[in-house]
Amino acid sequence: MSAWVLPDHIADVLPSEARHIEELRRQLLDTARGYGCELVMPPLLEHLESLLTGTGEALDLQTFKLVDQLSGRMMGLRADTTPQVARIDAHLLNRTGVARLCYCGPVLHTRPDRPHATREPLQFGAEIYGHAGLEADLEALLLALDCLKATRAGDLTVDLADVRIVRSLLAGVPVDASVIAQVHAALAAKDAGGLKSLTKHFPAGAREGLATLLSLYGDAKVLDEAKKVLPKSSQLNEAIEQLKWLARHVQGAKVTFDLADLRGYAYYSGARFAIYTPGASDALVRGGRYDEVGAVFGRNRPAVGFSLDVKELAGVAAKPPLKAAIRAPWLDDSPAAAQLLEAITKLRAQGETVVCVLPGHESEVDEFQCDRQLVSESGTWRVKPI
Repeated sequence: MSAWVLPDHIADVLPSEARHIEELRRQLLDTARGYGCELVMPPLLEHLESLLTGTGEALDLQTFKLVDQLSGRMMGLRADTTPQVARIDAHLLNRTGVARLCYCGPVLHTRPDRPHATREPLQFGAEIYGHAGLEADLEALLLALDCLKATRAGDLTVDLADVRIVRSLLAGVPVDASVIAQVHAALAAKDAGGLKSLTKHFPAGAREGLATLLSLYGDAKVLDEAKKVLPKSSQLNEAIEQLKWLARHVQGAKVTFDLADLRGYAYYSGARFAIYTPGASDALVRGGRYDEVGAVFGRNRPAVGFSLDVKELAGVAAKPPLKAAIRAPWLDDSPAAAQLLEAITKLRAQGETVVCVLPGHESEVDEFQCDRQLVSESGTWRVKPI
């Protein structure tokens, strides 16, 4: 095998795409800062017990593991940044009030989470800690929408769900966590046969309620139907009313509901959302409430947030027009070189891109599509159209 062949689902990012991804990253972070989010940069690897504490089996299987040559302890390369941010909120910041945090950095997955996906996403996310009310859920959702709008990702559809609906149906059902995980997978896949097999020994109310969930997706009428056909409980009623409240406050996006969709990480505890746009093979954004995520770090604080893969976003977000550059002669040893250097330095300080043409490469096409050039007129260097 050639030395330059990369592993499956791992790829280099070449200049044009890299420039687009970097522009998106800056737009996302600037949008989050506009909401008052503070940037944090967790490490790419941690001791395994810290990295995977409380995250569930799914994240464990997605995590690359290695031995620390200094301590001999097992370490992991993060597959998701949210648990790390929860650790920062719990142990390093340790604030009593609200903390709004954001991040953007690579994560690594042992396997792609769907066909053609990368195993090295560039994960951007924002989290709000310290507020249990729906106001934080709504702020996280609105920030996610504003992030996608800022990057011109196209028409947006918000799909809402709540893990408490399924939990209300499973309340009191004696079944282990592995079966619950399979039930969640069957619900997400709308696998009626698999769900029937998994729940054949469940109490009738739970079994029938879970089967009914498979058809509870669509517009707002779904919520009224759910209240009619699902077993009554205070938890179910609260979840449905909160979904209605969130939906009423969404602007500039279509809202749908899928009460059986529980895809994503196991730490979600309440309302959840996914945001879709044409051209993307799956949801661009997934987020919601995960109040239990900090409990394993000693601070069980309310928490809500979302994340997305900037590389995936780059595939559907409109590319901004390329900012044209200025072509300049090479700085030779002529008497005019000092003035040329001064002119170039001044232009770069003003935010211009100035590309100096190296000797012998005058006829090459440049990546920055220079539309102007520095020319000497009467001893003064001026910018002229090409």
